[in-house]
Amino acid sequence: MLIEGYVEYLNHRTYYRIAGDPNSRKTPLLMLHGGPGSTHNYFEVLDSLAIEDGRLLISYDQIGCGNSYLDGHPELWTMDTWIGELKAVRKALGLKEVILLGQSWGGMLLLEYMCRHDPAGVKGIVLSSTLPSSRLWGEEQSRMIRQLPDRMQTAIREATKQNNYSSAEYRAAEALYMELHAAGRPSPQAPDCLTRAKRSGRESYLIGWGPNEFTPMGTLKDFDVTELLPGIKAPALIFSGGNDLCTPYIAKTMYDRIPKARWELFRDCRHMCFVEDTPRYSRILREWMNQL
Repeated sequence: MLIEGYVEYLNHRTYYRIAGDPNSRKTPLLMLHGGPGSTHNYFEVLDSLAIEDGRLLISYDQIGCGNSYLDGHPELWTMDTWIGELKAVRKALGLKEVILLGQSWGGMLLLEYMCRHDPAGVKGIVLSSTLPSSRLWGEEQSRMIRQLPDRMQTAIREATKQNNYSSAEYRAAEALYMELHAAGRPSPQAPDCLTRAKRSGRESYLIGWGPNEFTPMGTLKDFDVTELLPGIKAPALIFSGGNDLCTPYIAKTMYDRIPKARWELFRDCRHMCFVEDTPRYSRILREWMNQL
């Protein structure tokens, strides 16, 4: 069963999507997408989990993208806005108990929520290719850039120095980097949720994060909950890929500090393990949730 609707938030509307049996007695899984400015779309590859596990899977398009698209409001693109939205979604949907999954930026949002807002009713958290610190993320991207051809390293260095990312050389370097560590173009045989048109939130990404993955200079540039991770009481499941933007070092930084953490490394995956190895990801996630 599929339910769609909107939550009123900041005089705008936040789209949500619920897959599964509304009468399920299992704790719902609420999923927070990446970006900022991506959409819920890619989470639809996990829809079969709703049937296999008899559990509600809930996602939403964060304000500024997808079916919640909005731009021309640079003042909105802050952590406070997205934290408020998460709270509003939980309240509107009556999610007193929940398991939270955050992928990439969605994991930052999740960690901020857990570390600084002490939410009630969170039975477990899933940290999928995410980060506890913008500074650490930037450092690891800089390290991996050194694996690119010299001419591409130079193009990225010059673009960053001049704060001008329009050159063909830079665009080629960024495209290769993202193909290596984030994702490639979906094949024609890919699920519809990965190929259909969507409205990405370019403004929210640029102002919230920065011009690219390796230059955090937006409103989220000072995000860092590393020293607060030991205070997380909920069980945590960490996913990351061997070729991920979330490097094994970043994943281990979280694993080492969160008391009740489990880490699953997908050696051959990039930034979206749930897309590149959906069967294994779903199996591990299902088994873990049923042990909570």
